[in-house]
Amino acid sequence: MSITNMEIKVVNRGHQPLPQYATSQSAGMDLRANLSEPIVLHPMERRLIPTGLYIALPEGFEAQVRPRSGLALKHGLTVLNAPGTIDADYRGEVGVVLINLSQDDFVINDGERIAQMVIARYEQATFKVVEELDETERGAGGYGHTGVK
Repeated sequence: MSITNMEIKVVNRGHQPLPQYATSQSAGMDLRANLSEPIVLHPMERRLIPTGLYIALPEGFEAQVRPRSGLALKHGLTVLNAPGTIDADYRGEVGVVLINLSQDDFVINDGERIAQMVIARYEQATFKVVEELDETERGAGGYGHTGVK
């Protein structure tokens, strides 16, 4: 199975390199903070971190902004609206909403890898109103209905 390579138009108004994949099989590209000075993120504080990037995705695709696992595990930093969605028709700056869930201040430095961006295909749907839904083995069971095993 081969990986297709899609071209995405980008304007880089920042001073960081373009997002890139860390390995040949990475799903996400690292996004970097584009800052004029470091930002201190206090415990439970959230901030919109600029990247300096503006993208034009092909129709039928979105960019998902996701946390970086190392920042989450080591520092309690995560993307608040994970995954954040960048729609194909959005032309504003790509920003990352970070929150500090730790008990310590975290300093975000210029150029720091703060999130990852995954390009994904999507489908749009329409709802069809019906009187009832078909039966399934699961039915309405949810939120832990299968118990702990």
